[in-house]
Amino acid sequence: MKLNNWDYTWQNILNGVIIYSVGDSIAALILDDFSISRWLGMMLVGGTFYALEVPNYFRWIDSKTANGGNLLDSVKRTMLAMLYFNPVWIARHLFFIHLFSGNGHQMSWTLITVSIWSFVVNIPISLLGNHIIQNKLPYHWRFFGSAVFSGLLAIYYAFSEDFFG
Repeated sequence: MKLNNWDYTWQNILNGVIIYSVGDSIAALILDDFSISRWLGMMLVGGTFYALEVPNYFRWIDSKTANGGNLLDSVKRTMLAMLYFNPVWIARHLFFIHLFSGNGHQMSWTLITVSIWSFVVNIPISLLGNHIIQNKLPYHWRFFGSAVFSGLLAIYYAFSEDFFG
């Protein structure tokens, strides 16, 4: 499926639906916060927002930086990925969790504070993960790799409210 030159494929939709919802479901089960509405909501977000945004941002990174294997290009690609998966992205993810869990009344500006701390503490792991995704994986595998990495981080993000909230 193409949307005016956007890369939005059935494979990315399926990967987003499955991987993001599984990662979040693991976190929800650990926190004893699993609900069908949250699971379905994360499937929706993974198959729409994330399946559309992430591959296209990665394609934009490819258009702006070389993937020649030199250190400067590698650092640029990693930093551009880090720029995308920033505290606002984390806050939006936490917003979706609250929304689909039926906990909209718990949403406040503290989500931003939690997201900032979550991002800062996670920088070493995110740098490594984004470096591998942007510099070692071919383009057609990057969304899958990023979704798996984000699915694992979804577990961390779910705990981040307990850690930093």
